[in-house]
Amino acid sequence: MFNSIQIKFNETKTVNTVLYIVSKLKRKDFHKIFKILYFSDREHLNKYGRTITGDKYIAMSDGPVPSNLYDIFKAVRGDGFYKDDGRFGQYFSVVDWDLIIPNKLPELSELSKTDIEIVDDTLSRYGNLSWDEVKEKSHDYAWKATSLNREIDFADIIREAGGNDDYIEYVKEQTILANL
Repeated sequence: MFNSIQIKFNETKTVNTVLYIVSKLKRKDFHKIFKILYFSDREHLNKYGRTITGDKYIAMSDGPVPSNLYDIFKAVRGDGFYKDDGRFGQYFSVVDWDLIIPNKLPELSELSKTDIEIVDDTLSRYGNLSWDEVKEKSHDYAWKATSLNREIDFADIIREAGGNDDYIEYVKEQTILANL
C-alpha cells in the first residue's frame, strides 16, 4: 500500500502555506483552508511528484482533512490533545471556534516557486466557492475510496488528479529515495 511509505510532514512549510493562503482568502475557516491545502497538495503531487505540506489526509464527513495541521489548529484553539506552548500561536490565532487570524506574514522563502504557483491556481479555482461547493468538490474519487475517518491513500489522490499506475510507482520510488 502506498501509504506505508511515510511522506514527511513539513511543519515550517505547512505553517507558511497556511499564512500565505489566509493572506488571500476572504473566508479563513478551518474547512476552507483544509480544502485549499488538499487541492494544492493533490495538484502538486500529480504535477511535481511531491506534496507541498507532507501532511496525510483523513477522509472526514466534510471532506479530506490534513491530520497534522488539524492537530496544530486544535492546539492553538486550546482543545487539542497537544497543548500549544506558543510555538504555533505566534503564527496564527483561532477565534470563533474555526476562524484563523494570522499573527505574522508568510515567509515566502520557505515555499518553492511551484508551491506558490499551485496554491495560487488552487485559490483562483476554489477560493471563492461556498462551503457546500468546496465540500462537494472535495468528495472526489480519493475521498470516496476511503472509509470515513481513515487515511486517504496517496495513490488514490494521484489517480484523482489524473495520474496512472506508472506515475504512482515513480512517485513511490522518489519518496523512498528522498527518505533514505
